[in-house]
Amino acid sequence: MSDPERAALPPVELLVCVKCRRELDVPEGGIRPGEALHAALADRVMPEGVTLKAVECLSNCSSGCSVAVRGGPTRWTYVYGNLIETEDADTVLDGVTKYAATADGLVPWRERSDHFRKNCIARIPPQEF
Repeated sequence: MSDPERAALPPVELLVCVKCRRELDVPEGGIRPGEALHAALADRVMPEGVTLKAVECLSNCSSGCSVAVRGGPTRWTYVYGNLIETEDADTVLDGVTKYAATADGLVPWRERSDHFRKNCIARIPPQEF
């Protein structure tokens, strides 16, 4: 995709559930796994056009740390779960980089990480379907 084509794409949001406790007993004032995943992602450089945002809850508590990737009214939205805060930040960054390079949010199956292939919780159609 050329730079003008990429510039024409709507911005992408990477939403990270920071309330996730992954069924752990997190002490009062302790860092939740979701907060740790968000912090690990905040330490990385996001691809052009991608904004990292913390969200209070994605209602996916039984599937560990979760993220959602959305990109305007013409792209599919995805929710991914079972992420490990100490291991999967690079996997998330790779996935959102590939997503941001698409016009419709559809990353070819074989280009997705193994984790994203096996842990897609939801795939939501674009608003302008």
